Amino acid sequence: MSASVRISPDPTFYRSPTEAAAAPPEKLAYVAAFDRGGQRPDALAVVDVAPGSMHYGQVVGWADLPTRGDELHHFGWNACSSALAHEGHDMHGLERRYLLLPGLRSSNVHVYDTHPDPTKPILVKTISAQELADKAGYSRPHTLHCGPDGIFLSCLGGASGADGPGGIALLDHSSFDVLGPWETDRGPQYLSYDAWWHLKQNTLVTSEWGTPSMIEEGVNPALLLGNQYGHALHFWDLAAGKHLQRVDLGAHHQMVLELRPAHDPEATWGFVGVVVSTQDLSASVWRWHRDGGAWAADKVITIPAEPADAEALPPALKPFGAVPPLVTDINLSVDDQRLYISCWGTGELKQYDVSDPANPRETGSVHLGGIAGRAAHPADPDQPLAGGPQMVEVSRDGRRIYLTNSLYGAWDDQFYPGGVGAWMAKIDAAAAGGLSVDKELFLHGEDFRGLRVHQVRLQGGDASSDSYCYR
Repeated sequence: MSASVRISPDPTFYRSPTEAAAAPPEKLAYVAAFDRGGQRPDALAVVDVAPGSMHYGQVVGWADLPTRGDELHHFGWNACSSALAHEGHDMHGLERRYLLLPGLRSSNVHVYDTHPDPTKPILVKTISAQELADKAGYSRPHTLHCGPDGIFLSCLGGASGADGPGGIALLDHSSFDVLGPWETDRGPQYLSYDAWWHLKQNTLVTSEWGTPSMIEEGVNPALLLGNQYGHALHFWDLAAGKHLQRVDLGAHHQMVLELRPAHDPEATWGFVGVVVSTQDLSASVWRWHRDGGAWAADKVITIPAEPADAEALPPALKPFGAVPPLVTDINLSVDDQRLYISCWGTGELKQYDVSDPANPRETGSVHLGGIAGRAAHPADPDQPLAGGPQMVEVSRDGRRIYLTNSLYGAWDDQFYPGGVGAWMAKIDAAAAGGLSVDKELFLHGEDFRGLRVHQVRLQGGDASSDSYCYR
């Protein structure tokens, strides 16, 4: 190709949040499905989410992994709108085309091509646990985000059997080669979970869960009550990979998980969810923001535990006589106006107006499942649900929210010892606020062939897989 020929960017790379919201709605959802026993392959399921389609709300594509025991968890695209940071340069035909599926237990990463038929993903590469360990020094890949310089893959564990430190491996956008560890100076950071950024502030933010030994057999009560899980945010120089600042949220605020920075590229704030307080079993959401020349974080939402009959509780909760909300995922709409909070323990999805991010205001709620409540879906009102809203994904226009119900195999078993089954639901969001359950889209039972389901990604991008370069 002549050097003078300009390569047009992928049309699903959106210059701004406004452009993303105005783009055509998603027609397909990709869902990570896993076998808790590790006896069958995990899979990438494709669900028809186009209203009016004859297959609406059905699995229309399926791709088994070539291995067993991966435990698919989070996954994501090889490229997204942040690629436009290089607009005007040769983008080498970069497309939002490949889905990378990390195995949280196996440390393998499987790469699937969604072209030419998006309902038939094709395996094109497997990044082995050995390559990840040899080239980056990490294991247990958890979350990935497509950035302007590569794919950022956050990992919970170290290499060669080391429990930690966790950190970020950098992968090539196109070849998927492991380029090496992203950090050049990690400072005090040891625990890892999510990683996101403010591109225009040259700032990357990371959060903390625990090392593999702290999470793989369920919540360790001794570690939890000893406040040993993650309870801090870390701020980094994005270009240099250098640690700049640690912000401690308080040791009793255990498990600082999902990071949701504002989509406005000029903004200097974002939200992070905290699973549980060891003081009162409440959950919380915090807002980080610039405070002069440094970063600070304030608690802006507290969700209390709910009293419950001990007979309705799993052994881990019986002594407390209460159900903790267990905020395990949050999601911020592309226009930065609505925040969604999944309370996996109480079986509730909450909606907040965050037009004033320092003062969120609750505007909607729906209940599905829950440890004690077991709220049924309106499509099957006689069938109590196990699990609860766990992974939550928001469409680009903010009108549709997709939920799945499994957290992590060992944690499912601990809090829902009777089993969680598998279900996926869609919630409609009114423009003025408020939520309602779509009775027509409810996948459950054998829809996922007996596998549990975790994260959802939407065709063309979604609220948690894009960062924008322009207003």
